[in-house]
Amino acid sequence: MIDALVTNFHLPQSTLLMLVSTLSTREIMLKTYEEAVKQKYRFFSFGDAMFITDNL
Repeated sequence: MIDALVTNFHLPQSTLLMLVSTLSTREIMLKTYEEAVKQKYRFFSFGDAMFITDNL
């Protein structure tokens, strides 16, 4: 079992987004993506990365 993940920002309704969501709540993920859009982060394969952990 993992407790952290480094990944990029994924497409909505993708299996990769489902993987990321296992480490966080829906509310936190929505806020994270909202902030990423606001800050003009890049998404998908050549975009910015995020570190997700359930140890916060």
